[in-house]
Amino acid sequence: MRKGIILYQSKYGATKRYATWLQEETGFDCMETKSVNRKQLCEYDTIILGGGVYASGIAGLSFLKKNMAHLSDKRIIVFCAGASPYDEAAIAQIRKLHFKDGLSEVPLVYCRGAWDEDTMTFKDRTLCKMLQKAVAKKDPDTYEIWEKALMCAAGQKCDWTDKKYLEPILNYLRRE
Repeated sequence: MRKGIILYQSKYGATKRYATWLQEETGFDCMETKSVNRKQLCEYDTIILGGGVYASGIAGLSFLKKNMAHLSDKRIIVFCAGASPYDEAAIAQIRKLHFKDGLSEVPLVYCRGAWDEDTMTFKDRTLCKMLQKAVAKKDPDTYEIWEKALMCAAGQKCDWTDKKYLEPILNYLRRE
């Protein structure tokens, strides 16, 4: 296996958990995006970036975009963690919005995260409550997959993290 690094940006812990599991599986270095600079990235052949999904954006992706011009010779893969179940249309939308130009060929893997309103910031908790109120006005038979998940998780502590979500990343890394 090549020399690699796992970079992550985790707000509530699920992405960090996945990054730690990847480190255990690969032996790669692992650090938060805020702790690394572009010069350090030159030492690695493989870069894995992980970030939480917030409002269909991926935390930490801006770090990769900013440094992409200097990483053209690197093997790069991105994973994101979110509370919703996997939804092909949602992932396609994230790719369409955020994986343009230099990122268009970068693989993206979705890992299901966790939900705990007690640990959310006031702002995040308030936004989720407002969204839940809006979704509650709809007919439950018309809910999209993320809306069902949002309504089911309300008021609960849920942890859907599972090492099985890392298999596509590990399979990608095995292809040398």
